Amino acid sequence: MAISSAASDQDEVLSEINITPLVDVMLVLLVAFIVTAPLLNNAVKVNLPKTAATQPPEQKAPPVTVSVDAAGKVYIDRDEIQQSALEGALRSRVAANPDLTLHLSSDEAVAYGNVARVMASIERAGVTKLAVLTATGE
Repeated sequence: MAISSAASDQDEVLSEINITPLVDVMLVLLVAFIVTAPLLNNAVKVNLPKTAATQPPEQKAPPVTVSVDAAGKVYIDRDEIQQSALEGALRSRVAANPDLTLHLSSDEAVAYGNVARVMASIERAGVTKLAVLTATGE
């Protein structure tokens, strides 16, 4: 846009960029993103159909449960075991049953590091089927 100055005798052309329309467009885009951002989540809410209860597929052997209590003690099924001996005990069970299913449960008061060490022992033992048990509810 060219603006001529009437105060001078010369015919000078002053070139200036008017940024007001640019700011207006940016503010409109900002408001649009602020309004739509909460709607952009990946959760899909569906109502699942009701069906009759079915039997789970038969397993060759019952799953082994590894538990960590609030004091940090480790148990295989209901037998207490030292953390250092966990990997060896699981290796022998995997050798006897390569299709071993393992359930891991831990008290919520246990430090994350303790659970991570147990999970590392489970992985090194060669367990390929692991379920982490949690409580349901709110």
